[in-house]
Amino acid sequence: MKIVVIIPTYNERENIGPLIDAIEEEFAKIPHDCHILVVDDNSPDKTAQVVKEKMVQTSGVHLITGSKEGLGAAYIRGMKFATDKLKADAVMEMDADFSHKPSDVPRLIKELDEGYDFVIGSRHIKGGSIPADWPLLRKLNTKVANLVARYLAGLYQVKDCTAGFRAISTKLLRKIDLDNIRTKGYSFQIGILHEAISAGAKIKEVPVDFIDRKKGETKLGFNVKERVLFIWDSVLIRFEKSETFLKFATVGTIGVVVNLGSLFILAEKIGVIKEVASPIAIEFSIISNFLFNNFWTFSERKVKSLFLIKLIKFNIVSLLSLIVTYSTFLILTRVFGVYYLLAQSVGIVLAMLWNYFINSIWTWKIIKEG
Repeated sequence: MKIVVIIPTYNERENIGPLIDAIEEEFAKIPHDCHILVVDDNSPDKTAQVVKEKMVQTSGVHLITGSKEGLGAAYIRGMKFATDKLKADAVMEMDADFSHKPSDVPRLIKELDEGYDFVIGSRHIKGGSIPADWPLLRKLNTKVANLVARYLAGLYQVKDCTAGFRAISTKLLRKIDLDNIRTKGYSFQIGILHEAISAGAKIKEVPVDFIDRKKGETKLGFNVKERVLFIWDSVLIRFEKSETFLKFATVGTIGVVVNLGSLFILAEKIGVIKEVASPIAIEFSIISNFLFNNFWTFSERKVKSLFLIKLIKFNIVSLLSLIVTYSTFLILTRVFGVYYLLAQSVGIVLAMLWNYFINSIWTWKIIKEG
């Protein structure tokens, strides 16, 4: 098996030489044809020059360069080169700053030998870790980003969705259209993971210790724009190709008709005061939505819960949705004077997103096989 370790770089002159040497030492322990591919974004500190010097010493080191377009774009260039030019059977993603220990490389490759398609060096499973002396903000940043990826992007079966230390078979990569992965920055990690899961990849997480860099400057920081884009990308990843969500949205649309229709009839035809008619209309739509979701949206899922238990769970989730919808209705109508049907519609949209996420991972939670 031919394996190519892909290392994106930007201003990593101090680290790249020692890292190549350390990885080469680990290659000696692996019974495969192993190579290193550095993808440098035209680093002004002449990182590429160090790599070229290493290329003279060994035929197993390769270099491609390009403009700085983000981490994801660099990995896509590297994966295409490794697959098409180097004819790799597997690739690895690895940071250039020693945050991933070279000694863990054989452990990830071993899982490829065991038949897994996508192996993740995980910080968030038993045995894995992040530095204990990290500031609270950085710890929260890491945990929140991972939670967003797991539950907002729908990757909840994986514990460390944002990990950048991975081994991936090229057989799996050929099933993925890399050009169609729209997330070219740090969101690329969750984008390609979503594509792998959609392609039926056999995934394994291996515990690793994430290490702080000792040399050079970190490329990560608490950038508000990046965080907003990450959340937005997570939403797009979840919904872009989600047949289940499209069905759920269709049911939600039916629920809107039931909700608004009931509200109009109760308020305008029967004469029920609007503040009372609103929650009654919401309850009608809850019952309608549950029946459609149970017998259509999630009908193919293997779920342990009995019909009655699912109904109870759905109502618990919907109760909080009712609070969201009704609170929105009261605030918009009484505080801002918004037309009551429009106010109800805004509340419905906010509640629908909550409904989908929680019901998907709780009410109709898939039974794990094996």
